[in-house]
Amino acid sequence: MAFLTYLLPLAAIAYVFFVAAGWIPLLKCTPLPSGQEGAAHVLTFPETYEMTRKDRLLALGITVVYAAVAFLGLGDNRAPQSFCEFAERGRYADITLAEETEIGAIKYYCGLHTGSYYLQFSSDGENFEDVAVLEQNYADLFKWKTGEYSEGAARTARYIRIIADNTLSLGELALYGADGVLISAGKLEYADGASALFDEQTLVPERESYMNSTYFDEIYHARTALEHIEGVYPYEISHPPLGKLIIALGIRAFGMTPFGWRFMGTLFGALMLPFLYILLKNMFGGTAVPVCGTVIFAFDFMHFTQTRIATIDTYAVFFIILMYLFMWRFVSGGRLWNLALSGLFFGLGAASKWTCIYAGGGLAVIWLVYWFTRRREENFWSKLAGNALFCIMFFIVVPCAVYYVSYWPYGEAKGMSGLAMLFSEDYAEIVINNQKYMFNYHADLVATHPYSSRWYQWIVDGRPILYYLANFGDGTKSSIGAFLSPLLCLGGLLAVIGAGIRAFKKRDGRAAFILIGYLAQLLPWIFISRLTFEYHYFPSAVFLTLALCLMFDESRKAELPGWRGNLLAFTVVSVALFVMFYPVLSGLRVAEWYSTHLLKWLPSWPF
Repeated sequence: MAFLTYLLPLAAIAYVFFVAAGWIPLLKCTPLPSGQEGAAHVLTFPETYEMTRKDRLLALGITVVYAAVAFLGLGDNRAPQSFCEFAERGRYADITLAEETEIGAIKYYCGLHTGSYYLQFSSDGENFEDVAVLEQNYADLFKWKTGEYSEGAARTARYIRIIADNTLSLGELALYGADGVLISAGKLEYADGASALFDEQTLVPERESYMNSTYFDEIYHARTALEHIEGVYPYEISHPPLGKLIIALGIRAFGMTPFGWRFMGTLFGALMLPFLYILLKNMFGGTAVPVCGTVIFAFDFMHFTQTRIATIDTYAVFFIILMYLFMWRFVSGGRLWNLALSGLFFGLGAASKWTCIYAGGGLAVIWLVYWFTRRREENFWSKLAGNALFCIMFFIVVPCAVYYVSYWPYGEAKGMSGLAMLFSEDYAEIVINNQKYMFNYHADLVATHPYSSRWYQWIVDGRPILYYLANFGDGTKSSIGAFLSPLLCLGGLLAVIGAGIRAFKKRDGRAAFILIGYLAQLLPWIFISRLTFEYHYFPSAVFLTLALCLMFDESRKAELPGWRGNLLAFTVVSVALFVMFYPVLSGLRVAEWYSTHLLKWLPSWPF
């Protein structure tokens, strides 16, 4: 097995370089026919290839297959929905057992708000002894937890009291006897106000896991989505609101459950695929390249893992695909409505996460390059000025309006209502103060994390981030990691380098478009010193995919031997690697040797 640990990554690297070696003829600058030498100095954007009925069916088929895989095992669709509300510090609930009983274990499901519960036992109902502190910290919300007794505390009681030290919501309380069997709620007596603690006992899991509880940054974003629904001023304000508002749609549809708070992210992850297919079709034409490119991205590790966790990066990448799709349609066709849609989706992306502002910088560069290529046209300056005014409207005014309105839940949580609040000083102050807070938070963030990484590690899959890990003590484990497929990561990086060469040596507009998009997402992180993680590389995966497809498409046009076989093989191997790594992408329980040896291709991979 140790032999395979070294053989598999070496084979993958060798295969990537073998494929890349086939692209070398595409990067050589060949002389143009006589009379066309000047064309070598003009960057051109080819016309858009339109979708056919066959393309629409293929895009739909890929999306449906991927969605079936992605929604499988996403999370439990049931979780405690009724909560015992402790309105203030000192509120308590009393529970009476039929007789003196040894309480072997205690489980509880944390709701909204943070604080602690003091658990007290009594034999006579008069004299209570502190036996445990059940914590409900910011990292515990909407999780099942197991309480731990204080050292030397009594384990037997007939009367139990649970006291809140703050305004808290507790979803469920499960008491186990000394034999490890759950004590039936029918054997307990409690006031009506405490009934929510015992009305969903069938939902108490055998053990806590990602299937029934929040994990990683879901503790912030799923919580904030619920706060928006309930009109509570949000806890997490370090990112704009739109991403959490989208998460809230899934919660409204399926309840505050793991499936509910992850649903919209997984849906948007699936919806990325038809739009990516359209972009690939528009840029490269044909069928093979769009199909294979979409499949490669669909089953990329990062795409799968990142869209199945309730964080906001999914929405940023979704809107990045759309804004670049419509920017491509503009530079290759010139229609203003495409430019308007690109600006609209830029605004929606920026209102989801600031990383979309980096993408907007890339759009601006592409727009400038496009107009530079038209500089010799008649009435150039008047055309440029008119288009610039159009862009001010759709890339500044409209995005700012979308961004501003996205703070609507913040205003409602402060008691405002109706359209009038958008024009109030108080609402404007909320928005402005949050921008200051976000900037200072990200600029001044000083922290450490065992799975943090830097940009130069992302580009070679040097340090995946581990979202979840559970060791079962029987030689099996469950884990969820976020990183790119090694084929897409390394092959895409070589393809981006190839795109850069083509952009400068052959004045290839498609290559320039891809290179600019990639650099717009990566370069800002080179100069950012705050804590960073590999998931920040997720938007770059879109452009790695485009770069790969560019190289394969140029192979097709140059009629290089075996280009179709290489494209198909690359796609099949990408899917095979997804199947192979599926356990550490999905949390599937497997033998420790499988993840620790077979899948741990680098010592820095934390499986």
